[in-house]
Amino acid sequence: MTGLEALQAAQHVTVKNRKYVVVEAGDWEALIEWLETVEDQQVFQQAMSELEAAGGDPIRAGWLPWEDVRDELA
Repeated sequence: MTGLEALQAAQHVTVKNRKYVVVEAGDWEALIEWLETVEDQQVFQQAMSELEAAGGDPIRAGWLPWEDVRDELA
């Protein structure tokens, strides 16, 4: 299910004159995953723009050499 489908599957309920949106847990998880993907795409696009502005040089773009950070990720 896509994030849009999860939003469209939401149900509206009113309790004590307050309106709430109810989604199934699986739909909620799909929505969160979709939002994370959108955020990842934005980060990627920003990184690619910075790399292009640096003439394709990752060091000039501010990227760290892989050798300097690989052990931190393990």
